[in-house]
Amino acid sequence: MDRIDVLRAFAMVATENSFTKAADRLQLSPQLVSKYVSRLEENVGIRLVNRTTRKVHLTEAGMRYFQRAQQLLDDFDDLDHQLSDLQEDARGLLRISAPVSFSSAHMARLLSDFRRAYPHVDVDLQLNDRKVDIIEEGFDVALRIGNLKSSSLIAKYLAPIRLVMCASPAYLAEFGTPQSADDLQQHQFLSYSYMERNPLWPQGHDALISNNGDVLVQAAIAGAGITLQPTFIAGAALADGRLIQVLPELEPEPLGLYAVYPHRKLLASKVRSFLDFADGYFGNPPYWDSVLSQ
Repeated sequence: MDRIDVLRAFAMVATENSFTKAADRLQLSPQLVSKYVSRLEENVGIRLVNRTTRKVHLTEAGMRYFQRAQQLLDDFDDLDHQLSDLQEDARGLLRISAPVSFSSAHMARLLSDFRRAYPHVDVDLQLNDRKVDIIEEGFDVALRIGNLKSSSLIAKYLAPIRLVMCASPAYLAEFGTPQSADDLQQHQFLSYSYMERNPLWPQGHDALISNNGDVLVQAAIAGAGITLQPTFIAGAALADGRLIQVLPELEPEPLGLYAVYPHRKLLASKVRSFLDFADGYFGNPPYWDSVLSQ
């Protein structure tokens, strides 16, 4: 027997001074309403109503209990309406975890446009290249790049992520441009520490290892070696000639940019609105690759 239903039955009886009228208002049988009130009296250990053949009168204890019960019911209904508003209207704080380099280059534009469309949603964007525990750390959505492994989380595909092997003209002029995978053994590599090693790359030639792609791209521009980086970081340097793609025929299959979230059902409106807004936002191919085809 639901305590809220019991309280609601008692409050309606107190308001109508009648089991029959209360039952009509609640669309219940008078017998069930009477049972609810009797059960409530048993639970609290004191008589709350005096019953007569025509009317119901509250006892002194019943009057005091009714005042508190009505306040609790009003608070509960108010909470229910607030949650309904959150579900129907996109509002509240949206917590997002996203990769550092991608966010630095492309999330500000997305979030600015999103907030113009949904001004009642505030955003807490936390940048981190590790895979956060979304539920444990209280995130609504996490953006992830890669080939996602199966998990209990729901993943929404947002955009392809190209990876290109590249180096500066000065580096290639000094050390030569590799013509095959075997030639790579003679070169210096600038490696991203969170990326699984490309099987084409030999062991023992990591001149620089970093957990930040921007650093590696800048090192490549400075002539430090060859790096494998996503075009959302290296695209501008490839477009203006500061970097040159190496062995394009060995370019790996694109990774994916995904929005990952815990539940598909009963999704808060703020989360659903963000997922719908981000779907297709970057384009396919994404806008940062358009400069490479010009």
